[in-house]
Amino acid sequence: MSEFTKEQIAKMMDHAVLKPAMTDDDIRKNAKMCVERGVGDLCVRPSDTKLAAELVKGTGTTVAVVVGFPHGTSRPEVKALEARLAIEDGADEIDYVLNVGKLRSGDLDYIEDEMRAIVEVCREHGVTSKVILETCYLTDEEKKAACAVAVKVLPDFVKTSTGFGDGGATVADVLLMKEAVDGKVRIKASGGIRDLRTTLEMIEAGAERIGTSYSVDIMGELEKMMGK
Repeated sequence: MSEFTKEQIAKMMDHAVLKPAMTDDDIRKNAKMCVERGVGDLCVRPSDTKLAAELVKGTGTTVAVVVGFPHGTSRPEVKALEARLAIEDGADEIDYVLNVGKLRSGDLDYIEDEMRAIVEVCREHGVTSKVILETCYLTDEEKKAACAVAVKVLPDFVKTSTGFGDGGATVADVLLMKEAVDGKVRIKASGGIRDLRTTLEMIEAGAERIGTSYSVDIMGELEKMMGK
């Protein structure tokens, strides 16, 4: 804990505003919170990109947009277009869901082609790319296989989960992914992270980003622990 400041931990957080029924007012409220608390990133649905980008413009908070969310079953060209449109609307980062079914089928060529299509769009525009593996559905070997593809394609991050699957981030998965990418790609832990203890465990395991919708609670715990 002593190696990170309160501000550094806040910057690692990707605050998720992704539930289907959330309104424009929810985006406004959460954007305001992110800016006021120094949260690094506001993660929103594609239709919220323009509003979110306007709300955090000129602040230290950036905007991430989910693509192919939450199931990852759209065709690669649709995901690439969705990423491009989000970038045009003001996205600073793209979190896309890998096609879990194709990965579990062993079609690594499909996974590589899909990943390359989206990562190249991001790279072309100087936007951060994150690949969501949805680890709850994968064996350890399948997680390693996805990470091996990422080492070839070089997205900025591999990410554990959407938060909409049957399970979220685990320390074991973060450790496995960190070893598999061997420092060539960074790790984002996401899904089920609701308190400071879990946040710190994920960071200690090697996650450099934390995806959560519980940023207010986590920051509150952190401020109480470290002092405002």
